[in-house]
Amino acid sequence: MSEAELGRAVEFLGELCVEIDSSLEPTTPNPHLNMMLHLLRGHIEGRMVSASSMAAASGAPYATAMRKLAEIQKAGLVEQRPRTKSGRSFSLHPSADLLDRFSHLASRIGRIARTTFDGEQLHDDYFYGGSYVSSQASIAPPRALLEPLKLSGGLRILVHGDPTFMVMETLKRQFEQIVGTDIHQRAFSIDRLHQEALRNAERKRSAYDLIAVDLPWVGEFVTKGVIRPLSEVMDTERLDPGDFHTAGWRATHWNGVPYGVPSQTTPELMFYRKDWFAREGLAPPATNRDVIEAARHFHDPRNGRYGVAWNAARGTALGHTYMITSAAFGQPIIDLPRVAGGYDADKLGSGTYTPRLDTPRALAAANYLMELLEYSPPDILSMSWYERVRPFAAGKVAMAYGYTLLAPYFELDETCPAHGNTGYLPHPHGPEGAPIAPVGGYALCIPANLDEDRVADAAEALIAFTSPAAQKLYVQNGSRTAPRYSVGADPEVRRLSPIFETVDQMSWRDELQFWPRPPIPQISDIIHLCGHELHDMLRGLVTPEAALARVQERAEEILRKPVH
Repeated sequence: MSEAELGRAVEFLGELCVEIDSSLEPTTPNPHLNMMLHLLRGHIEGRMVSASSMAAASGAPYATAMRKLAEIQKAGLVEQRPRTKSGRSFSLHPSADLLDRFSHLASRIGRIARTTFDGEQLHDDYFYGGSYVSSQASIAPPRALLEPLKLSGGLRILVHGDPTFMVMETLKRQFEQIVGTDIHQRAFSIDRLHQEALRNAERKRSAYDLIAVDLPWVGEFVTKGVIRPLSEVMDTERLDPGDFHTAGWRATHWNGVPYGVPSQTTPELMFYRKDWFAREGLAPPATNRDVIEAARHFHDPRNGRYGVAWNAARGTALGHTYMITSAAFGQPIIDLPRVAGGYDADKLGSGTYTPRLDTPRALAAANYLMELLEYSPPDILSMSWYERVRPFAAGKVAMAYGYTLLAPYFELDETCPAHGNTGYLPHPHGPEGAPIAPVGGYALCIPANLDEDRVADAAEALIAFTSPAAQKLYVQNGSRTAPRYSVGADPEVRRLSPIFETVDQMSWRDELQFWPRPPIPQISDIIHLCGHELHDMLRGLVTPEAALARVQERAEEILRKPVH
């Protein structure tokens, strides 16, 4: 049962009780029901609920109300959480049993309403029962921790400034009720986030309890002692590792040890305008040749319409693009052993690496980018993560490479021409490649230099923020990333976007892969190198052959140097 549906059921029952109590006097209010509805409202709205507010909501005299409150606590429907060390002050929260019971009750109310009123309006502006579905297999809302986190100054988190983490900021008040302490979140762009995480590691004491780590940084951050193994701070079975998309969970490991929990699993896909392709009788692009032909077909600069948008801005953005494009042509950027479904990137913590940046497949990928230039918007060389999706959302571009976390720009805006008209595909591949959906996103990790007296509570927060209930809540509030199979399979989540079913299917087909951005310790330097040298190639200053020869030479130098 979704949070919105629970809230709707609570509101309906509350109004119904008021109507009954006021219209059928001298009826006696139902203090049990009134208090449980008050408790559920507080949980949904992120407000603190006390025993005295429960008594006031009961509609009964104070002494009677407190006796009735004790009865529902004894029944296991209400949980009590201390607010102070003495335990004299506490807050009240719905138990998992109450949330589960009420979810089933809410679904039955909907069925009764539909059966009784046959879908008619119950009053002028309130249609009840239309959105209710069976609660089977639906994830219940997140519940408050039994013990509040005891973190002096509150919980401190360092994150990336993307839509999913901004949803977490929007829900801050509710999560503060869940974890029982203030939350302070700092958000940076990808490059500044990397710099701040490294600066934080140099401090005697970490300024953050949790940090968001881009998946390719895992090897670097482990080698430099930035993050600590999860096995040191928790029983990882509490995370239910099998519920995470396999590629996303494996990407958080180094030498077989998990160092973070996926908070986002956001593959980069090909977005395309289904309506444009259907109108022209064109099949969705499956190969790089299909992309070029479709881009040529739709490219019409005189009328402000372009074939394709992608990451071509100098630096990190283009560096990522080249690695992923090379992978689509069947070439990882380092010499990785072949396995079924691609390449093995699970054992990068042992051995040395040989760059593979000037091979025939790598050159084919570079030439493909040169071809894309011809059918791209005029400002393509300054386009990065967000800029490539905006013209697609605005109806100016037929196709765009983009991470699923960027889909809210058009999925949540009904005024966008791309709204409801977007299809999602794995990366179209080269002649020797295969369909892949390169896994991106972030893991939440615990800094290695976090004070020991904060580590246990940081681990509890980590579990709470990455739970199925929390991740479903992010989706319901605008996120388009779902690291867990259970979240992607939730019926309420499935109704919000076709992305979730599409990504699940890609995962089952083994198209979700993290080897295109292998998390070796030197990956950031190689991304930076590719993003600068190949930008000169796109500008026509050097040939693709010369650019790749330079990249290969410098990458060899980078990989020979020890990591500090």
